[in-house]
Amino acid sequence: MIGASDAGAGAAGAARAADAGLDARVLVVMGVSGSGKSTVAAMVAEQVGWEFAEGDAMHPPANVDKMQAGTPLTDEDRWPWLEVVAGWIRGHLDAGTNGVVTCSALKRSYRDVLRAPGVVFVHVAGDGALIEERMSQRSGHFMPTSLLQSQLATLEPPQDDEAHVTITADRTPEQESAEVVERLGLVPIPRT
Repeated sequence: MIGASDAGAGAAGAARAADAGLDARVLVVMGVSGSGKSTVAAMVAEQVGWEFAEGDAMHPPANVDKMQAGTPLTDEDRWPWLEVVAGWIRGHLDAGTNGVVTCSALKRSYRDVLRAPGVVFVHVAGDGALIEERMSQRSGHFMPTSLLQSQLATLEPPQDDEAHVTITADRTPEQESAEVVERLGLVPIPRT
């Protein structure tokens, strides 16, 4: 599903996306924690030679502490973080450079902070049980498995009037990232 109302025309290195009315200069790879968005986003960025940023690294320390303690973030906790992510996006759009950033972007109101002509959301959607299994197997991340249910309850998937594609998180990251590149018509950089 590709929605396109908020995206501008034309695309740098994204011919089919441009044909669909999308300008995929900045991708926001979104979804609940554990969906695989960071892995997919990093792989897409590497495949097409775009800059990658991990949105979780932009959280202020107070947010990280709260999540590590197993306490869900409130909207008040999220707004300053979303503004930082939005600043990264605006910086790339203003400079005319391509980028891929991760951000849970669970609610439409959060995506509204990030939305701009040239931004396309990539929703990595998956079954709660599969995501919980993935979360239980990873190490070194501040988000505990106990917060998954609150994220799933908060999630408002992108709608038809939002520039987005949705992929399912039930395959390998290589397959999922290849789907993003193909569906958005991005041009992989040549490998030597």
